[in-house]
Amino acid sequence: MGSKCSEQALEARIGSDAILAVVPDPVTCFSTARYSQKQVFRVVSDSNLVIVDWITSGRHESGERWDFDLYKSTNRILLEGDLPLFLDTVLLERGSIASIAERMQDYQVIAMVVLFGPKMKHIQNQVQEDVKKIMSEQLRVPSSSLGHQIMNKSKHYLMKPSFIASASVFGPKGIGVVVRIAAMTTESVYKFLQQQLASMEPLIGVSPYR
Repeated sequence: MGSKCSEQALEARIGSDAILAVVPDPVTCFSTARYSQKQVFRVVSDSNLVIVDWITSGRHESGERWDFDLYKSTNRILLEGDLPLFLDTVLLERGSIASIAERMQDYQVIAMVVLFGPKMKHIQNQVQEDVKKIMSEQLRVPSSSLGHQIMNKSKHYLMKPSFIASASVFGPKGIGVVVRIAAMTTESVYKFLQQQLASMEPLIGVSPYR
């Protein structure tokens, strides 16, 4: 990298039947910032892990929206013997053709939630159902307005969803679930995280994001 970059690294080993929850507030980069983070988690088959990794578009009160130069976040989950189980990198970099803001359009937050392990099963099942429900509601087109939508397709054929989420499984026997989110407000993501992670309280003693 040509310019100096703030870097952060986290490495953790989660033992048998243990739980690690990494549930920070979002990263918020100031204008022209360059930031890179790498997180490596070593697990066994009955470890339990929750990762929330998210970023906002910047300091809105200062008029900054996706105005940083570089954001890179790498997450790796390795099984016994350093077998790759989950490898993910998010890279947002100011380009010569299009700015980050132009590429992100109206979305102000991107987030990833990883749920891994047998003790997370009930949360995994619930979040997959909730994501399916949220997106079916967001993308539903009222039949009464269909003609109007087609008449005005030169402007916008469909209203842009304010909150987009997807959920997919990974690992042997679907032991892990990853949720990816793009949203127009930070508050909507906080609310989603509060709801989805509330049932973790008996496991870790607190309810995240409350």
